[in-house]
Amino acid sequence: MGLNNYLSHKRAAVLARQQRIAEGTAQANHLHAHVTAEGRSGVRRLRIREHQILSDSPYDFAGFNLGPSSPELQLGVLGTCVTHIFEIQAALLQVPLDSISVDVRGTIDPRAGQPGHEATPIWPHDIRYEVQVQSSADDAQLQTLFDAVEKACPILNLLRNPQSIAGSWVRALAGSAQAATSAPHPEAVPA
Repeated sequence: MGLNNYLSHKRAAVLARQQRIAEGTAQANHLHAHVTAEGRSGVRRLRIREHQILSDSPYDFAGFNLGPSSPELQLGVLGTCVTHIFEIQAALLQVPLDSISVDVRGTIDPRAGQPGHEATPIWPHDIRYEVQVQSSADDAQLQTLFDAVEKACPILNLLRNPQSIAGSWVRALAGSAQAATSAPHPEAVPA
């Protein structure tokens, strides 16, 4: 049976969402994530809605290995999004799926930017993913499904397409959540 029962529920939800879009009642979702560094450990606590995720460095980088690093989380986010979009597109296209798993790999080099490694990217690179699908669908259906996922996956397309990201810093008053001063990040200032 696998995922197929779930996909029937997913199809109903996706079709209902498409109906809200067609009726003009759907609105943009405003996303928010908040991260704080824990004082004694440097562990990063990521809060999204009512959820929390710990991000930490490995032992060799002054971490306590209490959670994945930020680059690892990024690969994980890509994997969860590809998986979810496979579910959505399979539901829409009515492609049966017994199981799906996504393996994401990449490289990050601590030598990036150092002498002899000036051209090495400081960001995760050589990112690749493999989807393992168990399905009674034929290869043509699965290729159509894969193509639809590649077109529709928001995180995959976020990573593939250049983005404009604005940043700023704020000086917080000691013992207060209020900001004393702020300045935009130099890259956020319009040219």
